[in-house]
Amino acid sequence: MHTRPNILFIMSDDHAAHAISAYGSKINNTPNIDRLANEGIRLDSTFCTNALCTPSRATILTGQYSHINGVKTLDDEIDSSRPIQSQKLLQASGYKTAIIGKWHLGNNEESNPQGFDYWNVLPGQGDYFDPKFYEMGEEKQYPGYVTDIITEKATDWLDSTDRDDPFCLMVHHKAPHSPWIAAPRHMNLGVEGEFPEPETLMDDYETRSEAVKMTSIRVEDTSARNLKLDPPEGMSKDDKRRWAYQRYITDYTRTIQAIDDSVGTLLAYLDENGLAENTLVIYTSDQGMFLGDHGWHDKRFMYEQSLQMPFLARLPGEIDAGSVSDAMLLNIDFAPTFYDYAGIDCPDEVQGTSGRQILAGTTPDGWRTSMYYRYWMSMLGHRVVPNYGVRNERYKLIHYYGVLPEDTGLHDLKIPAEWELYDLQIDPQEIKNVYGNPTYSAVQSEMLQELDRLQSAASDASRH
Repeated sequence: MHTRPNILFIMSDDHAAHAISAYGSKINNTPNIDRLANEGIRLDSTFCTNALCTPSRATILTGQYSHINGVKTLDDEIDSSRPIQSQKLLQASGYKTAIIGKWHLGNNEESNPQGFDYWNVLPGQGDYFDPKFYEMGEEKQYPGYVTDIITEKATDWLDSTDRDDPFCLMVHHKAPHSPWIAAPRHMNLGVEGEFPEPETLMDDYETRSEAVKMTSIRVEDTSARNLKLDPPEGMSKDDKRRWAYQRYITDYTRTIQAIDDSVGTLLAYLDENGLAENTLVIYTSDQGMFLGDHGWHDKRFMYEQSLQMPFLARLPGEIDAGSVSDAMLLNIDFAPTFYDYAGIDCPDEVQGTSGRQILAGTTPDGWRTSMYYRYWMSMLGHRVVPNYGVRNERYKLIHYYGVLPEDTGLHDLKIPAEWELYDLQIDPQEIKNVYGNPTYSAVQSEMLQELDRLQSAASDASRH
């Protein structure tokens, strides 16, 4: 019998922390995900380093920033031959490894999953109903709802796995990514029109940069494909935003409910098969999501709801039940955390640091109190321009550097280089940009220095 813990890593897509009741959600209940918080730890300051699906997934596997692992945008694919990937090192050390669900890092010979004893992944985004999968490279189609299929395939793999060796199973859900289609059993969950509105739903973007004002991720800009209905005629601008928000959140929360069911099924499997005591279970998302915050859907910006990732973990005997931590964990830290639990030396190429001590309730001496972020992509339909920044325990500095890649369709837009500075203690909603305010001149200077320091430490190039 092995002594190293099994690892069950459950990741959803676009699941905002504030749509989990353990994080205080006002719009839904997630009792099975909450169980991980009740029986383990909830991290309140877990952040992504590039709030976009594909880049975040590459960072989670490699422990490296986007510009180092080569996956900066949705158009990039991972080079699966790269040796420094968590599943490869775990497999080499004796773990049985599998990934089931969303890969989203490419579907060709160069980018298909490697380092997994078994893989069964969706092509691209995949479909909610009767989805196609690539099982070890062979195309297959399964009837039913995608979240339930992923869960069933995960338990099937666990049934087939030799218990003499530890396992690392990555269960990667498509949901709740757009177009937010719920399982039939959840189609009537919640009451549209009665979801509480976020404080900043009617944000007018005063004091914010032109980059923020020009974006097309407002909820009323959401496509008819996602909202599934056209707004009633004659609506005012404000009423249309409120209507679109209710449509969005109704379907979004319904889609989450099958994820919560999946977590319940997987935890029950561990209980019933005597695996719960020696399995590290982690629930997270590839990044956050705006849920009407600032009037937006989607992610990409460095604002809190996009930047924050939910992170809940349980390992009986090491992680205290009901514990909470504010220590700053980044997605570059996930891979080295896996290595630590597996007893693997962390390669020098990895830029993150193990968070095992944090999960055990202790913040290591000298642990980071600030983090570096960079979003690289510009998409014509979203109109979110490249930006980077730094966040510490109180302040956030963001730079929209005004240079647009030629191949995005946005190069004709005239975007000035702009800065935003937020005092998160006084202004947690990030509605008052204080960059250039004399009261914050010393803070501004310190944050600029910290940005330069972290950018250099990450081996990234400055654009300011």
